[in-house]
Amino acid sequence: PPKSPPKSPPKSPPNLVKVDAICEISQGLDHDRIVQQNDSAFAVRDAFPVSPRHTLVIPKRHEASFFNLSNAEQHDVLALVNDQHALLQAEFKFADCNIGINDGPSAGQTVGHCHVHIIPRVEGDVTDPRGGVRWVIPDKADYWSS
Repeated sequence: PPKSPPKSPPKSPPNLVKVDAICEISQGLDHDRIVQQNDSAFAVRDAFPVSPRHTLVIPKRHEASFFNLSNAEQHDVLALVNDQHALLQAEFKFADCNIGINDGPSAGQTVGHCHVHIIPRVEGDVTDPRGGVRWVIPDKADYWSS
């Protein structure tokens, strides 16, 4: 039987947000991805959204940890989180949201540039949303049943 041709590697999704891409955006090289910015942070839609309009707020300075940002940078990041939440809520009227930072590899950080996730949620998007971010450690998430 004829051999099938070797499989080519999967193509990267468009607008993949990775460390190099985040730095390129922050340096103005991929400015069209930015949906909002201030002095030291910017917002983009996530390249691998968990829900529609999943948004990332990213400091312009390359820093892996939120806790290594200056007070002014932390303020600007959180100001954009608030602004994006209000804009998304007004436009898309989602029920609630999760916000989160994976700060360090042990916390699940896969991109070595700090970023805050804003994940809009709607009623019924999962069977039982209780516990939210507590599910990062599944054995500890359901504290209400015991």
